Amino acid sequence: MLTFFNKIFTWWNRDTLGTRLKTIFFGKFVGKDDFGNKYYESKKGKRWVIYADEVDASKIPVEWFSWIHFTTNKIEKNHKLEKYKWQKPHKPNLTGTESAYYPNRNKNVNEKKYKTWKS
Repeated sequence: MLTFFNKIFTWWNRDTLGTRLKTIFFGKFVGKDDFGNKYYESKKGKRWVIYADEVDASKIPVEWFSWIHFTTNKIEKNHKLEKYKWQKPHKPNLTGTESAYYPNRNKNVNEKKYKTWKS
């Protein structure tokens, strides 16, 4: 019962009831990325994504980002996007999480950057 109310009243819990109904009646499934996000398109040309986990726009890989913003209209079906060995895998924005970058995480914070010349 609680899940039902979460679907109706919260937009941060994946998709709402309105989005679910729009997807069922007007959405045409286009594809799915490696993170499990599903992409849809309407007959009028509107495009949207249903996130697999937490709603975060930085979790869209670059090939789907360009599709959803109409940079390219073609998504290669049954074809894995070939990446070079020097390319890193896509990561979402980690700001505010435990994995975020902190410059002084492993150093003594009280340590001064510069030492005075008088000792």
